[in-house]
Order: sequence, then structure tokens, then C-alpha cells
Amino acid sequence: MGNLFGKKKQTRVTEQDKAVLQLKQQRDKLRQYQKRINLQLEKERLLAKQLLKDGKKDKALLLLKKKRYQDRLLDKTENQISNLERMVQDLEFAQIERKVIDGLKVGNECLKKMHEVMSVEEVERIMDETQDAIEYQRQIDEMLAGSLSQEDEDAVLAELEAITQGDLELPEVPADKLPEVPEAAEEKPERERPKRKPEREMLAA
Repeated sequence: MGNLFGKKKQTRVTEQDKAVLQLKQQRDKLRQYQKRINLQLEKERLLAKQLLKDGKKDKALLLLKKKRYQDRLLDKTENQISNLERMVQDLEFAQIERKVIDGLKVGNECLKKMHEVMSVEEVERIMDETQDAIEYQRQIDEMLAGSLSQEDEDAVLAELEAITQGDLELPEVPADKLPEVPEAAEEKPERERPKRKPEREMLAA
């Protein structure tokens, strides 16, 4: 139980992530400030207009000077927001570049291990053996396709005849004659058939 609650979980939030988050928070605060100043400037503009109508030109002029100063602050705020957004984009792109570099590093390590398992000489040997096998198969295909010379054809026929004579030797025919079958033995069953028929008819009666 102590290990379960005492062990801290490993977080995946990096320092770059924290920096990006802080920059975005600062940007959002500046935007809120910018929005608040714009509302205030609109109110002061309406107030200065009312002061002019009331004949209070000095107060209206003072209010417009204040408004001008706040306009400059808004311009600076806009520049700061642009700088923060640019920095956020740079950091996010740097994170992407780091992931790409990490991926390339892993890929290079895998390639090194593969090169250790199979050297250039081994690849050349396999390619040579493959080429030899392809050439040998091509020669067999050409032979089977009927591209043999006349000498090869004669050699194949001679080998076929030799195999045929050696494997298909017929047995010799015996010189003695076979015994003849007597005709009486062959006709006897035919003569006995009519005699059995009456006996069957008597049993049926």
C-alpha cells in the first residue's frame, strides 16, 4: 500500500510544454486587457463628445489626450500579443522538429543494426546466387520451349530409347500349349437345367 500511494506517476509534460502554456496564458491576459481598454476608450470618446456639447472644452481636451495615450498602449499591447504568438509558434514547431529528429535517430539505429546483421558482401553474394538461379531457370525454360539444337534432340531421343528398352522388357511367351477344355463339361449345365424345372413345379403344387 505504501508503494502504491508513495510512488509518483511519471508525467509526459516537458519544459517546452510548460513554456508554451505560460506564453498562451500571457497572450490571453493581454487580449483581455486590450478588450477592456477598447471599451473604456469608447466610453471616454462619448464622454468627450458630451463635454464639448456642454461647453467644457478643456475637460474634453484632457480626456482626448488620455485617450491618445491609451491608444498607444493598445498598439504596444498588439505588438506584444504578436510577439507572444510568434514565440508560441516557434516553440511548437521546435517540438515537432525534435520529434522528427528523434524519429530519425531511431531509424538510424535500426539501420545500423540491420547493417551489422547483413553486410555488403553478404548482399552481393545473395544477389549473385539469385542471378545464377534466374539464369539457370531461363536455360531450363528455353530448353522446354523447344530451343534445343538437333544434336540435343538426338541425345534426348537416344536417352529415351535406352530407358524404354531397359525398363519395359516383356516376359517370354511359354513354349508349352495350354490344356484344352472338354466340350462335354461345358454343355453339361445346359442339359441339367430342364430336369430341375419339373421338380420346382411339383413342389409348388
